[in-house]
Amino acid sequence: MVLQRTIKNVVSSVGVGLHTGEKVTLTLNPAQEEHGIIFERTDIETRPRIRVNALAVKETNLCSTIGDDNFSIATVEHLMSALSATGIDNILIQLNGSEIPIMDGSSIPFIHLIKSAIIVEQKKAKEFVVITDVVEIIDGDKFARFEPHNGFIVDFTIDFPHPAFKEEESNVSIDFFKESYIDEISRARTFGFMQEVEFLRSNGLARGGSLENAIVLDDYKILNEEGLRYKDEFVRHKILDAIGDLYILGNPIIGKFTAYKSGHDLNNRLLRLLIEKKDAWEVKGINAPDLISNSNLSSYLHVNNELTKKGQNNIQ
Repeated sequence: MVLQRTIKNVVSSVGVGLHTGEKVTLTLNPAQEEHGIIFERTDIETRPRIRVNALAVKETNLCSTIGDDNFSIATVEHLMSALSATGIDNILIQLNGSEIPIMDGSSIPFIHLIKSAIIVEQKKAKEFVVITDVVEIIDGDKFARFEPHNGFIVDFTIDFPHPAFKEEESNVSIDFFKESYIDEISRARTFGFMQEVEFLRSNGLARGGSLENAIVLDDYKILNEEGLRYKDEFVRHKILDAIGDLYILGNPIIGKFTAYKSGHDLNNRLLRLLIEKKDAWEVKGINAPDLISNSNLSSYLHVNNELTKKGQNNIQ
C-alpha cells in the first residue's frame, strides 16, 4: 500500500520573488495525515492560511497565484511541481512575503530543500484522482485536455515565433511511470523575452528577474552565456509549470494531460472544468487492483524514500 507522505524536519530557504523583487523566507513544516498542502503568510498579523485547491487560484497572469480577498501568494507552481515530484501530500508552507522565491527559475532547488527535510511515509493511504473520461478546454488555437490512461503522461507543445524556438524541439511527451522527473524536467528554467521584461519592470513586475534565475531572449538569441540546460528546455519548463499547476488539485493524477500552447490560465480552467464534470473522474486509493501495477506505481512515487534511482546523483 502506498502511503501519504510528509517531511520529518522543518527546513527554510531565503530567496527573491521573481515579480516583486522582495526578499522572502520560505519554511517547510511537517504536517499530519489528511492535512493537505497549506500555505501560510507569516508576515500578516492574522497569519492567514489557504489549502491548495483549483478554486484557490485567484490570478494566472504570468504565474499561478493562490489566496482569497484578504491575501495572496504568487508563483507557487515551481514549488508545487517539486512537491508533486517528491510525492508530498501533507505540508505547511510558511512565507513572510507575497511570492514564493524564484531560486534559479527551476524546481531543483525546492527538491534539494524537500530532500534535506527527509521525506517520511505516514499511516494513511495516498489517494489519486483517476481520469475516467475526456475533459478538454479550448481557447482559440490553444487547448488543454485530460484523458484516461493507466499511468501519468504529460504531452506538451509550444509555439513561439522566435529564432531560438526550433520546431523539432517544440514538443515533449513524458511517461512519468517510466522516466525520471529529476532527470528530464526539474532543471528546466523559466524564460522570458527582453522586450517583455522591460515592459513588465516599467509596470512594477519582474523586479527580481535576472540571468541567474531565468532564460532571457532578445529578438534573435538567448542572452544567457551558459546556454540551455536541455536542448528543448523551453517546453520542458512548460511541463514543469503544468505539473505544479495540476498538483494544485491536491491529489496526484492518473491519466494523460495533453496541451498545446497552454499556460497557467488554461491549466487552471481545465482543473475547474474537471471538478464540474464529476462523472469524468473518481478518487481511488492506490491499493485498487485495477489502478496500476505496484512496481510501476512504486517507480512513479519513489516509494523507497528516494527521489529516483536514476536522478539521485543529480541532487547530492
